[in-house]
Amino acid sequence: MTVVSDLIAVGDNCLDVYLTKGHMAVGGNALNVAAQWRRKGLAARYLGVVGPDAEGAVILDALAGVGLDPADVERRPGNTAVTLIRDHHGDRRFLLEDLGVGDGWRPDAAHQAALQAARWVHLGTNADPGLLRWLLEAGVGFSIDVSTRHADLPLAGVPLVFASGPEDPAEPIEPVLAAFRARGARRTVVTCGSRGAFFDDGGTVCSVAARKIAVRDTCGAGDSFIATFLAALIGAHRPGPEALQLATLAAAETCQHEGGFPQPLIPIPVWLLDKYADVIGAADGGA
Repeated sequence: MTVVSDLIAVGDNCLDVYLTKGHMAVGGNALNVAAQWRRKGLAARYLGVVGPDAEGAVILDALAGVGLDPADVERRPGNTAVTLIRDHHGDRRFLLEDLGVGDGWRPDAAHQAALQAARWVHLGTNADPGLLRWLLEAGVGFSIDVSTRHADLPLAGVPLVFASGPEDPAEPIEPVLAAFRARGARRTVVTCGSRGAFFDDGGTVCSVAARKIAVRDTCGAGDSFIATFLAALIGAHRPGPEALQLATLAAAETCQHEGGFPQPLIPIPVWLLDKYADVIGAADGGA
């Protein structure tokens, strides 16, 4: 029997390993979005994949901790996704972004039935192009976060695209929005860090300024933005400007704690440092 959920996030998860700080957190765009939905009390699911390793077990425990069902996550031979991060006053430098078993992953037939029954589906960054095409052909309402990789995926007919844009206010935003319209995206949200965010609702553009805050960690801020924007626009039928305001507030709140959603931060275990010793050593040698 298909379990129906209003909102389903599909795709990337990872362990965010903060080498400078000595701890790690569970993250990934799709996982963070689903976790934020559950924190809002929404009927939400997360579909993804991890390896049969210790990193995968950490991610499954974190999912259960926010009320998501670990049974929705496939375990496949290979490595769980890991991101190694050096942090300096909230600014991150990535030493490694390994997608692991999540690279090219698609949900199985049973979970595809759940996607067809959902009110809205969000695809995380690094989504499989075949899954995007399948959702379009199935007539499922969905969004996708392309981050800074604006041209990597075919976007014709995609109902809603999230993207990162220029933070410099001197750089015009209209060409960015126009490029997404030209590629067939029906609606686009472009977040521009401290500059704010823009929503192109099929030709009508509204914007909101970013909130001025003391940033502790930017990890997951964009994911909180996406989760809140979708909950407001799709879930509560709020107008675009109001959804932008609520999403911007949520992103600012996330910037004031570590990790993509509130969770216990885990000391980095020795076995993980040993596993990635070559990567860490190479980065330290080149610093």
